[in-house]
Amino acid sequence: MRIPKIMVIPTLLIHGGAGTIRRPVVGDEGSLGPYEAALERVLRRADQAMRQGASALDLACQAVEDLENEPPFNAGIGAVLTARGEHELDAAVACGATRRAGALAGLRHTLHPARAARCLLEAVDAPVLLIGGEADAFAARAGVPQVANEVFGTEWRRRQWAAWRREPQAWAWLDHHDTPAAPLDDTTKMGTVGAVALDAQGRLAAATSTGGMTGKWPGRVGDSPLLGAGTWADERVAVSCTGQGEAFIRACAAHSVAARMRWAGASVQDAAQAVIHEDVERLGASGGLIALDAQGRWAMPFNSEGMYRGVVRLGESPHVRVFRD
Repeated sequence: MRIPKIMVIPTLLIHGGAGTIRRPVVGDEGSLGPYEAALERVLRRADQAMRQGASALDLACQAVEDLENEPPFNAGIGAVLTARGEHELDAAVACGATRRAGALAGLRHTLHPARAARCLLEAVDAPVLLIGGEADAFAARAGVPQVANEVFGTEWRRRQWAAWRREPQAWAWLDHHDTPAAPLDDTTKMGTVGAVALDAQGRLAAATSTGGMTGKWPGRVGDSPLLGAGTWADERVAVSCTGQGEAFIRACAAHSVAARMRWAGASVQDAAQAVIHEDVERLGASGGLIALDAQGRWAMPFNSEGMYRGVVRLGESPHVRVFRD
């Protein structure tokens, strides 16, 4: 008996961070319009790439680089500032078909962190993760443009940093090695960006990029560039996370989705929901993730007020959401 071939429809999911996102009122300067418009631009460009037969890796990397170029989001241009008033960027890219990955942390001058992470993924005999000055140096050798650190800043992010600096004891630890003040809450930090993609050959890929948290410790690395914590792709599922990074690291959140699917036979929806609403919540943290399986089924759970997110499938209109409703 001939078994009918299952059609795989190219699909892309993206996120622009999760947190306590204020619902705008009429005339509010903090309108969600610019964020939703940016997500839709990214999805429409991805739709064009799908029509041209782009691979999952191409789709995920292009989407995240596009998000890095959108100042409202906390990645690339528009990244938040550390406690010292500087930018330190992290990114990771993972290919499910080859199980190869590339990740960079603590970038200070690399204009396109996700592009640089892909260059590391494709480099021969390269490590999975590079940090600091050597990460920027690799990116420069790979031809990724280098810029002054200030280029990543925007007036909005500088105002956020100034507000953080006014918090009591916000700077004490720099001089006295005390515990630093907590970063700004999710109302203003506008977390990580990410993408997961499926192509017509059934291949999966994931990419994640972030500026971290406003007022973060210099040298701090969150979950985004850590394979299995904030980013994952294998033959079953691709995952990109956003939220309070330390908890996602402790929960091995991205890989836990894959593990629940592999070993417990869970669906992508059930696995993703369990990771956010059990594993991450158990650690007292908030955030969300996007996950896409090899049959084109997806999940986008979050336990915060909202999550900037969107999806596009080949031949269909893009859909963008922020809140649960």
